[in-house]
Amino acid sequence: MAKVVKSYICSACGSVFPKWAGRCEACGEWNTLEEQIAPKALPGGMRESARQGGRSEFVGLEGVTPPPPRVPTTIAEFDRVLGGGLVPASVVLVGGDPGIGKSTLLLQAGAALGRAGREVVYISGEESVDQIRMRARRLGLTQSPVHLAAATQLGDILASLAQFPNAALVVIDSIQTMWTDGVDSAPGSVTQVRAAAFELIRAAKTQGFALMLVGHVTKEGNIAGPRVLEHMVDVVLHFEGDRGHQFRILRGIKNRFGATDEIGVFEMTGGGLAEVANPSALFLAERRGNVSGSAVFAGLEGSRPVLVEIQVLLAPNPGGSPRRSVIGWDSGRLSMLLAVLETRCGLKLAMNDVYLNVAGGLRVHEPAADLAVAAALISAASDVPADPEMVFFGEIGLSGELRQVAQAELRLKEAAKLGFARAASPKRVAGGTARISVPKSLGLVEIGHLTDLVGIIAAGVKPGRSKEGG
Repeated sequence: MAKVVKSYICSACGSVFPKWAGRCEACGEWNTLEEQIAPKALPGGMRESARQGGRSEFVGLEGVTPPPPRVPTTIAEFDRVLGGGLVPASVVLVGGDPGIGKSTLLLQAGAALGRAGREVVYISGEESVDQIRMRARRLGLTQSPVHLAAATQLGDILASLAQFPNAALVVIDSIQTMWTDGVDSAPGSVTQVRAAAFELIRAAKTQGFALMLVGHVTKEGNIAGPRVLEHMVDVVLHFEGDRGHQFRILRGIKNRFGATDEIGVFEMTGGGLAEVANPSALFLAERRGNVSGSAVFAGLEGSRPVLVEIQVLLAPNPGGSPRRSVIGWDSGRLSMLLAVLETRCGLKLAMNDVYLNVAGGLRVHEPAADLAVAAALISAASDVPADPEMVFFGEIGLSGELRQVAQAELRLKEAAKLGFARAASPKRVAGGTARISVPKSLGLVEIGHLTDLVGIIAAGVKPGRSKEGG
């Protein structure tokens, strides 16, 4: 029998240390080191279990491998984020704030697969069977063939899964509630989460079913437990949105079988999560075009163009400590834009509180939103509404110049589809990949520097349509 040694692992970041300490040297958290027992390494860096082994087979880079088969869940927005549907023997980790709709979405997806003739197993460690039945009754899913159980002991769960050799989907809600008696620590600890996830993933790869794990999140919004959990799974999805808001954004953070940063948009209703096929129209449904401090951003989430409204409010603050409040965007980029507008364009914003909001609950990550935010700031500072028939996109540099962004044609087509007449974008550079197709119904306003944008908004100018091409 192999000798054992003690080590200590941080429950916040997963770092391992040879001895206990009150403070984790990696992340700085206090009282997070927990004891774990691991087999002692043998001389030469090999463990006893790895002393005997066979040779691996190596192949070249040439050759064609067919794409993995897909099992559609029939929920189009969910399938979009997954890359086309579930892949057999894959593992999906779904995280999000409490009450955001993780269990609701997975129950709806499992019920849809059950109605399509697939075998689905739903195991809950947080709720009783009666509580899940109440949710299913509220969602109208009681007639769906889903195998339901409430369990937390990993050995019992693995033994039970052997009864379903043809299972297409297994849902574990949640991984933080699972525990195994082979690990001497409490459920939810780093060691238990890692051990439980490893055994469940091995079962999924062996039996061939798709595994969906629900994960808790910390107060910072990151998935709780060891960071290695996100590396072990194939797909990481994250629910965004406010529980007091009806919209929910399902964003792909990692996907080994599809594109990352894809989003699915849902609306929380009394009957569960409803798909939103045209999120741009929904995000702009309550927009008022005659108000200063508002601009429409033509964004891109994964491969989907999305139009959202950027709202800015400036309030005088003569006290000397102006406030910067941001919802849905990067506060660091806001500070940069304020500095560029003051230094390069002469706008006086230092003595104002700045409140910025991305309407609809969407969180924008790409720098292409710089131009729309700058337009909203200029509009609020001059108290002149921006052109309500214009969309904005473009990255801004520290000298005030505008830089090209990716997929301009998709943004322009989405703006034209929703009835906008003009689009403000960075000036195309001669000799580069400047030729883009502009819809005939859309006028393209090319801007080279922020001072041009200040003049357009302050004068209320509506330039005509530019010609198509480069």
